[in-house]
Amino acid sequence: MSSPSVSHASRHLIYLVEDDEDVAKVVMRVLQEFEFLVEWFRDGASVQRKLKTEHPDLCILDLGLPDMDGTSLIKQLVSQGTCGVLVLTGRGHPFDRVMGLELGSDDYVVKPFEPRELVARVRSILRRSAPGGRGGTQATRRFASFLGWTLDCAANTLTAPDGTSHLLSTAETQVLREFVERPHQILTREQLLGQRDLSPLDRSIDVRISRIRRKIEEDPQNPKVIKTVYGAGYLFAAHVTWV
Repeated sequence: MSSPSVSHASRHLIYLVEDDEDVAKVVMRVLQEFEFLVEWFRDGASVQRKLKTEHPDLCILDLGLPDMDGTSLIKQLVSQGTCGVLVLTGRGHPFDRVMGLELGSDDYVVKPFEPRELVARVRSILRRSAPGGRGGTQATRRFASFLGWTLDCAANTLTAPDGTSHLLSTAETQVLREFVERPHQILTREQLLGQRDLSPLDRSIDVRISRIRRKIEEDPQNPKVIKTVYGAGYLFAAHVTWV
């Protein structure tokens, strides 16, 4: 049961889009135990209507919704850029996982799942999307410039030298911020994802870096800015200034 000492204003609002009532009850129970506010939707249309008047901090959604494919909802959420996205689905094939991440979701959890692990992933996304990231110690460092590009860490936008603005997902912003915070340093996949003991089979960081490269590299197949250091990680080869 939620603690009465925690105000609604200080608690994160999470949308759960899940047509399986048993799964929804488990997710809602564990999130509410950890003081999250949760609103449950059985289909995509109902959450789309609610998004017109309310903006959650995170949306947890299934790909197999009764009225639409969950990928359509992911595209809408990412295009709006107002909340994090966590896919919770029974589709465990690597293709589905890569597709979900390519569309801009922040994380991907396959059913059946460990409830406490789900909470940990939710917290990780919310930390990354908070102003300043990881505790807010860098809150005043908002704009990073490199090679004519400008990253707005608070608005999740990347502006090109010609003024074109690109909206990034929370996960893409996190990765790019890790790079601009530590240019000319080799960063491991674990450092870039903010996770420990990352599975060697987890390719989510590669998907996110691929998406970023397609935006900032002249030739994404032969990157000059985000370089792969085989067997070690990645290196951001550009001078960065903060304003």
